[in-house]
Amino acid sequence: MLTFYLLHEQKKYIEELMNKVSRSFALVTPCFEEPLDTFMSTAYLIFRVADNIEDCRQPYNWQKNRFIEFKQLLKEPTLATNILSSWSYEDWRGLNTDQTKLMTLEGGLMLWEIFALIPDAVRQIISRWVLAMVEGIEEFLDGQYKATMVTRNGVRLLAQEDDYSRYCYFAAGTVGQMGTELAIDHYRFNLDIAKNLLAHSGTCGQALQRTNIVKDFPEDLANGICYLPDVWMQEIDSLPLTLGGAPKSWTKKVLGNVLAEINKSVSYVIDIPYEAVGFRLASLMCLLPAYQTLLSAAQQHNKLFTQDHSVKISRSCFSKCMEDAKLMVRDNNALLHYSQELQTSVEVAFV
Repeated sequence: MLTFYLLHEQKKYIEELMNKVSRSFALVTPCFEEPLDTFMSTAYLIFRVADNIEDCRQPYNWQKNRFIEFKQLLKEPTLATNILSSWSYEDWRGLNTDQTKLMTLEGGLMLWEIFALIPDAVRQIISRWVLAMVEGIEEFLDGQYKATMVTRNGVRLLAQEDDYSRYCYFAAGTVGQMGTELAIDHYRFNLDIAKNLLAHSGTCGQALQRTNIVKDFPEDLANGICYLPDVWMQEIDSLPLTLGGAPKSWTKKVLGNVLAEINKSVSYVIDIPYEAVGFRLASLMCLLPAYQTLLSAAQQHNKLFTQDHSVKISRSCFSKCMEDAKLMVRDNNALLHYSQELQTSVEVAFV
């Protein structure tokens, strides 16, 4: 790996921005060794720029134009001054203050300046997977893809279970694949290790995405979107779309789908060599809170998809996840035991 340095003000900028857009992931990236932590943080923030375009409540044609400009930035980040100057005058409706600032010259220029400093090979990995995400998301945003999205009660839904899976892949599986390739490059894993990791590299991201879809269900619904597939909703007369609740068997099915993806992530982490301490620790610090969030959802399954839907782990629970992650960083057996216990607890919650 080539020597890579950031100025103090650049490192401070990345740290402050990470804490604003994702406090939980801001705790994860410092686990990576230098310069992988900077590469991961910068890449994460660039993914967030794409997320902001997707989440902005503007017509698709407006979003499409912003994605065209975003792709130009990925290819040539030195265009940032011109493009962000234009973006500063756009209406980023639906975004909060910090999200909007990232899209402006004042708040976003340094991110693209840092991206331009990253070695070409690393920047190409980041760009390739960010583009994969954008191209997938554009497909779901485009109204002409009637088979992908449907509308019920004024809410847009993913149509089929396959659409749900594909969305989770584009929205987050691509992030996992990018992170895996960056780790392979950083640690110089041999071909066998790299092959095993790449085979399941999207699982962690997709597990987190599915977890967040359940956690954020009311917020998404308020924005006129539901990421759980319509084919599932039709099984229970679309009751959750009016926060009318859901039968226990249906809720168990939804959470079981999430749990299956989280369990796949365990196999992925087990394949990470013990020597890659930072990579393993960061992966565990993402995985364990997802398990606990799912358990929290299962333990209050009767409130899910109602006005009382609230799924969030406490600070103390999150802190415990961080401590448990450190204990498992060199102990796959402990991770397997943890996984089995969580699965049992989820089952018990539905009894």
